[in-house]
Amino acid sequence: MRKGKPRFPQPRPASNRHPEAGSPGRSKPVPTSSGPSKPSRAGTGGPHDSRRKPGKPEAERGPAPRAEADRSPPRPAPRERESEPGPSRRPPPERAGTSGFWLYGLHAVRAALGNPRRHIHRILVTRELAGELFEGIDRSARPRPLPTPESMDKEGIARLLPAGSVHQGVAARVEPLPYITIEDLTADLDAEAPALVVVLDQVSDPHNVGAILRSAAAFGARGLIVTERHAAPETGTLAKSASGALDVVPLVRVSNLVRALELLKKANFWCLGFDADAPDSLPKTKLAQRVALVLGSEGRGMRRLTREGCDLLLSLPTGGPIDQLNVSNAAAIALYEWARQHGRPR
Repeated sequence: MRKGKPRFPQPRPASNRHPEAGSPGRSKPVPTSSGPSKPSRAGTGGPHDSRRKPGKPEAERGPAPRAEADRSPPRPAPRERESEPGPSRRPPPERAGTSGFWLYGLHAVRAALGNPRRHIHRILVTRELAGELFEGIDRSARPRPLPTPESMDKEGIARLLPAGSVHQGVAARVEPLPYITIEDLTADLDAEAPALVVVLDQVSDPHNVGAILRSAAAFGARGLIVTERHAAPETGTLAKSASGALDVVPLVRVSNLVRALELLKKANFWCLGFDADAPDSLPKTKLAQRVALVLGSEGRGMRRLTREGCDLLLSLPTGGPIDQLNVSNAAAIALYEWARQHGRPR
């Protein structure tokens, strides 16, 4: 997309498109004049050689020196380990054949327990949380039964997790969620109903992606689309930052982001990219009912082809001495504004 005031794309032919934002079909965002607000910048031998010397009889040679180990003191017998009571015992090693990764934290694990699509290998929980963990969880909806929870103290759980993991007394060994496509995502949506998705162009920080997932769940987004490369993988860190939203908001990974935007357009989504230099601002734009919010990585922003694949570029005006917003903050603002204009669709 060229710099300067973006021109609206010509309407794509569709039998169900209507020009007004509130009507069915792919309604167009209508920017109004932007104010003067400042945009945000979203190793052969040695001296003891034992080789035989020529001409010297065997009997004249002295006894071989004692091995170094013979002069060493005897190794002490191993101390008997004192047994430790019950749950403070070191946890069992990881079971052979168990794959996946660890989720930890009460919200993340409870969301995984309630997600029928999530395959769970192990559940670790302290005695204090054992009763609370399964409150409100419908186990009958799962295609396979949940494993029996293992009672363990907090120190035992921590030894199985990455250093510094804040687990709150609960963890689960899980498989990554099954792969879904954009077609899978859009097929579950009413073609005429308001819908919101978020698209991230090579955002690699798991804390940012997790925070965006959390905001997406809060404001009713129906999916998060990320790139296969240079993007945060599905890990316990991401899931903890998402506070359960990883198992609530569908996560789609794509190899070609530009093609993904085209598929969204065919599903009547308007693709709105966020750029610090865009002349139109979010608060002064009437957002369409079906919107894909496109955000780039911090520092680089969106790549050129991603920018060109957007229908419209918008900025987030700021008025303070710092004009740079974290990408998760920018996403939260954009998600809120769409929800404010159209109401939460779920």
